Amino acid sequence: MKNLVAYITSGYPEKSFTVDLSLALAQNGVDTLELGVPFSDPVADGLLIEKANHKSLELGFKFKDLLEISKEVAPQVDTLWMGYFNSFYQQNMQRLIPLAKELGVKGLIIPDLPHEEALVYKDLFVSNDVANISFVAPTDSESRIQTVVSDAQKFIYMVAYTGITGSGTAEDLQPFLSSIKKYTQTPVYVGFGVNEKTAKEKVKGADGVIVGSAFVNILLNNDLNYTQKITQCSELAKVIKNEINP
Repeated sequence: MKNLVAYITSGYPEKSFTVDLSLALAQNGVDTLELGVPFSDPVADGLLIEKANHKSLELGFKFKDLLEISKEVAPQVDTLWMGYFNSFYQQNMQRLIPLAKELGVKGLIIPDLPHEEALVYKDLFVSNDVANISFVAPTDSESRIQTVVSDAQKFIYMVAYTGITGSGTAEDLQPFLSSIKKYTQTPVYVGFGVNEKTAKEKVKGADGVIVGSAFVNILLNNDLNYTQKITQCSELAKVIKNEINP
């Protein structure tokens, strides 16, 4: 069974909605949830997620809101925090990682923290059994791939192409996947440009997919009420889960 990871922007349109949506997604095919931490300059994300980030911040999102959401969601859903390093660093990593464990959060995804700089925190993550998700990209050399994935935890985030999330560029991922799997038994999930139309192709040879912009696009639709947004996101999750597990 191939896994579906869903990204949603925390606190948008509001905190209680994020909790309700998280639980609904988990009931409709989502295996792991990325709670996005709104940030003013989300450099690895496309326009949709950037827009949702800004809207959440404009509505007054604070880091404590993420903690409150996680307290309700993480005991019931396999939960990760996805955000930029400054958001986490400002909370003091020595306190934050044990707190993540206490809340039941299983890992962090930090796209702007390079592997070499993350090594400073390796013991902190390991001792608290919280994963620091590793990224690999098509531009990485064979030797770098081997270095990055050798001790990867939970899953490896395979960037499907060089760029930002949500742009849906197509390319042959098989040689890249093969080079990763030579060096690790850790599951490899494909992210960037994955939606209901591309998931079946993107997941070939991989162990799962990561979907963000397709869900956030629904959240940004002001023509839908909260219930309709949750229903459409749930339906999308079911469709993608079926696409990757025909």
